Amino acid sequence: MRNPALPALLAAALALLLLGCSRSKQPEKTVIQNAGSDTMVNLAQAWAEEYATVEPGVSVEVSGGGSGTGIAALINGTVDIANASRAIKVEEKDKAQANGIEPVEFIVARDAIAVIVNPHNPVNQLSLPQLSAIYSGQITNWREVGGEDRPIVLLSRETNSGTHVYFLEHVLRLGSSTDKTLFSPDTLLMPSSEGIGAEVRQNPNAIGYDGLGYITEDMKTLAVARDENGPYVLPTVATVNDKTYPIARDLYMYTRGQPEGAVKEYLDWVLGEAAQKIVAELGFVPVR
Repeated sequence: MRNPALPALLAAALALLLLGCSRSKQPEKTVIQNAGSDTMVNLAQAWAEEYATVEPGVSVEVSGGGSGTGIAALINGTVDIANASRAIKVEEKDKAQANGIEPVEFIVARDAIAVIVNPHNPVNQLSLPQLSAIYSGQITNWREVGGEDRPIVLLSRETNSGTHVYFLEHVLRLGSSTDKTLFSPDTLLMPSSEGIGAEVRQNPNAIGYDGLGYITEDMKTLAVARDENGPYVLPTVATVNDKTYPIARDLYMYTRGQPEGAVKEYLDWVLGEAAQKIVAELGFVPVR
């Protein structure tokens, strides 16, 4: 006798077969590996999420770790794009070339490094020479710069951070290539921007620095001058663009050679109007 359930079983098998065929024909997503600067990680993640709606066939996978980590991954060939809050070093470029990789630089946004203290700290402004003296350990008490009789607690990003390198070169060493000033050994090295912010909020003696996009209302941002004669300027999009704020920098993406295919299309989008609008929304400065 014919099994009455046989037609239903055959129909179900045919449906599963057709479903499998349709799935096998779907193209796999193109994955772009993007790693590096912790300053840029929130911005890069926001770009990646928005780009997924623009180009569903491309997945941009973002991770942090610091500018040095991202550039090292580019040199090793394990990422397509390295994010950096500082320019690539000569020795890094040499290593890349020795590995058959020619790093290509793109300026994708700009940023100010804000100097932050606890909201209860009465100090409102510092000059670059004062900041250099504070972070090198020459000034150790807030009363020496117009504050209360309290010890200064120094907070910095870790050494693999591009923000750390930029602050060392442009604040501690005041832009001099021959200056060998170093951070005080008492400086607390924090693993993230969020870590610096958290410590500043709870410690009335702390001073730290962070990218403008990470500054919140429960921190106090200091006005900074190039020297004691002023003017003392707060970090904003406007003061970065008119170059009156003295601790501002470019933010970079590096690729392995001239970008092609999906990587080129993504970078073109990053430099376009929609992505640069996200730059402004997150507190950074658009490049156009």
